[in-house]
Amino acid sequence: MAIPPPSLLVLVLVAHVCLGSYLHFSYAQQCSPNGQITGVSGDCNTDNNADCCVNGQMYDTYSCSPTVTGETQAHMTINSFAEGGDGGGPSKCDGSYHSDNELVVALSTGWYDGGSRCSKNIKINANGQTMLAKVVDECDSLHGCDQEHAFQPPCAPNIVDASRAVWEALGIPESQIGDYDITWSDE
Repeated sequence: MAIPPPSLLVLVLVAHVCLGSYLHFSYAQQCSPNGQITGVSGDCNTDNNADCCVNGQMYDTYSCSPTVTGETQAHMTINSFAEGGDGGGPSKCDGSYHSDNELVVALSTGWYDGGSRCSKNIKINANGQTMLAKVVDECDSLHGCDQEHAFQPPCAPNIVDASRAVWEALGIPESQIGDYDITWSDE
């Protein structure tokens, strides 16, 4: 097998780096912040290590999310959908609270898509496991830092906010619960 000349290897490396930058740029263009809100602190429930708004800090808002594919990349966060949990009020899809033992999730505003995924299952892949979870809520990417949103910042555009049961079903170690890279798709 012949080894390509060094100049060709450099060209391939440069093309790879440029293409990677282009893909990153395309992703950023696909879902850029549409505004900002000013943080207001309040009675923030820090269960599950929830982020709390800081007075005066600026937070980006998003009306979009990355395009959903067969393997949509996302960050999975943990949320309690139970009454008194760090998720705040009842779930947006059904106006109910859900036990931490239910396989339920909230999706960033763009993926929530006005409720079009409510009560539908999504397939989550992580840690070598695949499982189904029901969409019951929106992880609001447009609003936050108020009582309705438990004084938490707006969600990033690529969040699957999951109950503890989802984390356990995926076999994710306790030390890694909180923010985990996953892929997901519509069932």
